[in-house]
Formats: sequence, structure tokens, C-alpha cells
Amino acid sequence: MTEELFATDAYLRSFEAAITDVDREGGRVALARTAFYPGGGGQPHDLGTLDWSGGPVAVTKVKREAGRIWHWVDAPELPGAGTGLAGEIDWSRRHLLMRTHTALHVLCGVVWSEFAIPVTGGNMEPGAGRLDFPLESISAELGKRLETRINAELAAARAVVVEFLGRDAADADPALIRTAANLIPREIDPLRVIDIIGLDKQADGGTHVSSTAEVGAVRVTGTESKGKGNKRVRIQVVDAPA
Repeated sequence: MTEELFATDAYLRSFEAAITDVDREGGRVALARTAFYPGGGGQPHDLGTLDWSGGPVAVTKVKREAGRIWHWVDAPELPGAGTGLAGEIDWSRRHLLMRTHTALHVLCGVVWSEFAIPVTGGNMEPGAGRLDFPLESISAELGKRLETRINAELAAARAVVVEFLGRDAADADPALIRTAANLIPREIDPLRVIDIIGLDKQADGGTHVSSTAEVGAVRVTGTESKGKGNKRVRIQVVDAPA
């Protein structure tokens, strides 16, 4: 099992680790510990570098498989298991993803407060993302209203807290019912939960900023109907006004 450093410290940019497994044919290595997020929940995997000797090599893909996190590297030769190395996250990209992910959770909280409906799907890239909701209708006017509410919540500088809850506690938490935490396999215990204090609480494995103020500001760039009871909201993350 790879120790997932990003799960407890999203601001960790560099780390040291040992290689535990090597897949030479696949051009990838698994590490005992890593700060690279492997992707999931709509958030893309991290990029960055690994350096075991002679200079850093690019990490082009990261993925979790059976408890191990594999790192695909752009290197002609791979070292053996047991080799120590240093890892470095592409921080500008990661931090923008953190801002984007937190902004999407704020959108979830705002929609829940107005309509009491959950999110049904989503995706993101650095600086932009979208969420789907079971709304009966949507309009540009609603998009503007959501944008105003989101930016008010960001400016409120709400704390964003990472918690680990045992399954019994998580399943009994009313704030988590709307995110269908009870549908997550029981063997995942405890659950990692992201709590935007006073606004939104979800079981979530991704990386986030520590305050909504760090997101900056959000623009709603599109509202779309994807069919009956399925409406999409697109957002873009920008710097807060000076």
C-alpha cells in the first residue's frame, strides 16, 4: 500500500520515497509514499518530476491500482526496487486544481441550500469545471444568481477542513446523506471527508485549499440542459478583484 501524503497535506510540494515496484514494460514505478494525486472524483492526476540520479524525469501519468500508486515516467531506463528518490509536484497546476475543486464544492453547497438537491456528476481541469444537477430547468439568470452566491461564500473565507470519519459515524451524519456516502463500499473505513464549515460536507479524496478565500473568484461560464432532470453548470476560477 502506498502512503498517500496528499490525503493529509495538500500543500506538500516535494517528498522523498523509495521505489517498491517496477514495471519496466509499462514504464512506471510504484512508491512507498507519494504526494502525487492519482486522479479520481473528477480531479485529474498530478504532474511533476521524480529524481533518483542524474537529474529529474517527467511524471506523465499517475494512477491508483490495488492500493499502490503508479507513476509513469519519461525515462529510458528505470531503477530497481528499493531505490530512493525525490519527488516534486507541478505546484502551479496542482494549486489551480485545488482552487477549482474547492470552488465546485462551494457550488454544491449553494445549490443544496437553494434547491435541496445533490450533485449527480462532474469533471474539472485546472481553472475550470462543471457539475450536473437533477434540476427541472436552468437559465442564464439562474447561472448569474449562482455566481453571485458562490462569490459571496468565497469572500466569507470559510475554513475547509479534512476529516476522517469511521463508517458508522459517517453513515449517521445527516450532512453526508445528500452525497450518498452510504453507497461508498463499506471496506473504505474511515471515510475522508471535506467540510467547508457551515456550507458543504462531502466524502471526497481530492485536494483542496484551506479557505474559500484562497479560491479567488468564480465566473459561471455556461448553463446547459443535458436532458430531463439533468442540468449542467460550468464555472471558471479567476483571481479575486483587487
